[in-house]
Order: sequence, then C-alpha cells, then structure tokens
Amino acid sequence: MRGRRVFLQRALALGAGGLASRLVPLPLLSLAAPAVAQAGDYKALVCVFLYGGVDGNSLVVPLDSSGYGQYATVRPAASRVKIEQSSLLPIEPAASAVPYGMNPALAAVHPLFAQRRLAILANVGPLRAPTTRSNYVAVRPDNLFSHADQANQWQSSVSSGESADGWGGRMADQLERANGGFPVVTSIAGASLFLNGRASNPLALPSTGGLPMGSTTEARLAAMRALLAVPDTNAYVRAVTEMSAQALALSALVRPILASTSFAVQPFFAGQGNSIAQQLLQVAKLIEARGETGARRQVFFVSMNGFDTHTNELSTLATLLGQLSPALRAFDDAMSQIGTGDAVTTFTLSDFGRTLVPSSSGGTDHAWGNHMLVMGGAVRGGRMYGTYPVLARAGPDDADTNGRWIPTTSIEQYGATLGRWFGLDGAQVAAVFPNLTRFAPQDLGFLG
Repeated sequence: MRGRRVFLQRALALGAGGLASRLVPLPLLSLAAPAVAQAGDYKALVCVFLYGGVDGNSLVVPLDSSGYGQYATVRPAASRVKIEQSSLLPIEPAASAVPYGMNPALAAVHPLFAQRRLAILANVGPLRAPTTRSNYVAVRPDNLFSHADQANQWQSSVSSGESADGWGGRMADQLERANGGFPVVTSIAGASLFLNGRASNPLALPSTGGLPMGSTTEARLAAMRALLAVPDTNAYVRAVTEMSAQALALSALVRPILASTSFAVQPFFAGQGNSIAQQLLQVAKLIEARGETGARRQVFFVSMNGFDTHTNELSTLATLLGQLSPALRAFDDAMSQIGTGDAVTTFTLSDFGRTLVPSSSGGTDHAWGNHMLVMGGAVRGGRMYGTYPVLARAGPDDADTNGRWIPTTSIEQYGATLGRWFGLDGAQVAAVFPNLTRFAPQDLGFLG
C-alpha cells in the first residue's frame, strides 16, 4: 500500500495539473458534463494581472493644458519617461471636463473606449480605510511598496495581516454548487493567490494549452484509474484519491478543448504568438466550450511579467503594451463572435502604481494607487470611474513628495462591483469583501 500512497502523492503534485491548492475533497466531475442553457445563464470574469507594477501615469495622461503641464513639469524630456502630448491617443470620458490620452501602445483597444466597451478606473489600490495625507501613516497597508506584499493585497483584498485566499477564490466558494461540478476558477498562468478559495479549488493550466497528463498513454491512464479505485481506510489517501480522480476526469474533458485549433475564436489570435495572447486564446476556447464543460460561472486568471520599470520604461512599455493591447482586442472580438460579448468582463490588476517622479535611469519607482482597465459588452464604457489624482508633488493625493498616489478607490469597491455583476447577492459580496463596509459607494457603477 505504500507504493500506492507514493503514487497518489505524485499524482496530486503533477497529474492534478495544479487543480488543487488545498486538500479538500470535491465531487467527481462526470466526463460527460451536461450542457446547460447558456444564452442568459453564463458569465465570466477574466483577470489580467500585470506583474511588476505597471506605470498608470504612462497609461492615462491628462490632455488639457493644465493637467499635461503638471505631468510634463515632473516628467520633462530629459527624464526619458515623458510621453509627448502629440503621441497620446485622445479620449473624452463622458461627464468629464478634462480630455485624456492613452498610451500610444494601446492603439488596438483605444477604439473600444469610444465604442463604450472599455472603461478606466482611476487611482484604485489596497486600503485599510479611506485615506488622506493626514491619516496616511496611521492606516496605510502593511509593507507598502513591496512587490510580493502588494501583489498579494491586490489579489486578496486584505491590506492588514496575511491572507491564504484571494477574492477570486472566495467568489468561487459562493458559486461552486451552481457550476455543474466544473471548477469556477481557472488559471492559465500557474498558481495564484487570487484564485485560492476557502473551500473551492482552482484548475491551473499552462499557457501552452497542454496538460501534465497530455502525453500519458491510455494504458497508463487505465492503470491509474484502476489504482485509484482501490479502497483505502486512510482519510488522507481517500482525499488525495478523490482529487486525483477528478484531475483525470478534468484532463480528459479539457485536454481536447485546449488542443483543438478549430474553435471559432482561433482566427482572432492569428499572428499573436506571445504569452498573453496565447493565454487569452486558451480562455477563449474554454468559454466557447462552455456547453461541453457545463460551466455557468467562470473566473479566469492570466498574467504578464516585466512591468517593474526602474529603467528604460518607455521602450519596455511599448513592447509589453504592444503585446497586451492586440491580445485584449482579439479576445474582445472573439467574445463578440461567439455571442458572449455581454457575458464576459475582462479587467486588469497590478502590484501597484509607480512614482510620477522619474528615477535617474529612465524609469520609475514603486508607488501605490494605479489606473485599471475594464473591458466588455456589459461595461458602461467611455467613462472614467473613480477620481484621477492631482499630478503635483506633495499635493493632496501624494503620500510623500514623489507622486505616490493615495488611492481614492479601494480594491474592495472594484471587486464588489465586478462581483455583483457576476451574480453575487449582498450577503455573498459581504463574505468575499468583509472590509467593504468601510467604503462608499460600494458599487462603482461601471457594469450594467
């Protein structure tokens, strides 16, 4: 029996394909998951995490003479992080007297703003309580400006102390029973705190579209299933057995979906071989195959690295955003093609913002509040939500003298707005975001 237990331990670590981050038995998934009525009963959230801390001050810049003048005063041409006013892509947010410009590398998604499929959420970030310069020292989040800590706080919505779970996973906890046995949360970017639930488990898939069991022969799979069928009185072994069996069932269901090149979404990503495009392609395939998986609610996690731009920021962002923007546009177009344009909302997160004050090497340093993008047919786009900061050193929104913006909108408000659209009721929103009661409004209104 020792050999069987060793096998199960290895199966959990490898064969489960990252399915579980906790040893929680789950109901076994039928290989023939029933199709569900999808027309009005499917929604998906797609989280795009930009690791390193994308510079929001380079994503969205005021275009009016006063606002751009403030920006250019702190970021002159000699700083090597200034974006020339003439190269910014103009947008005119509804109900705003100020025009803004988007980074020129966002050209592919820029038209979506005027089409009201793209919104900007200004100056959002982790907060323990509403914060100003006067109370900042007393209530600032733990380990502010630290990559690991701030990435965890964006993903967990917990700004004081540690959290073992994320708000994507906590959403899954609330909706798991209504999902037909298929995991609510799926990562195409490896393990992520964002997807860890307290009771539910994420499905983790590689961005390549393969699965760790993808090359396993049918004979070996049959042997594994037979071994898993052997009864055992040890509770630990039984739990691992159930999870390993579910991993086999999921692998059999998901592997053909990811391997297929015949989906309607495939042509939209033609010529885009970079990682973020391939991750979003896998998400698009799983959404198109929702009738096969039986999923009604899905939360996806994809990511990009490289946004820690202490040096050479402009060219780095040109490259990274030049990959991200076409991938997002392809994904949005693909969702419209398969009839889920109004049922899928894509949103960005990142470690933190970056200082308005440049570093000495053509880059910027770690900061706090940041600007996020929200995309999809249900988005009340063409607007800027939240409050754009005053671009002044030691001004009303600066935590010090370097342009580290104190967030005026909390992650809880951001996530709760997404959660309500996703189908969470008031009690479920409160369970996912217990700190939400400290902030108002609790729904930012960017989703219809």
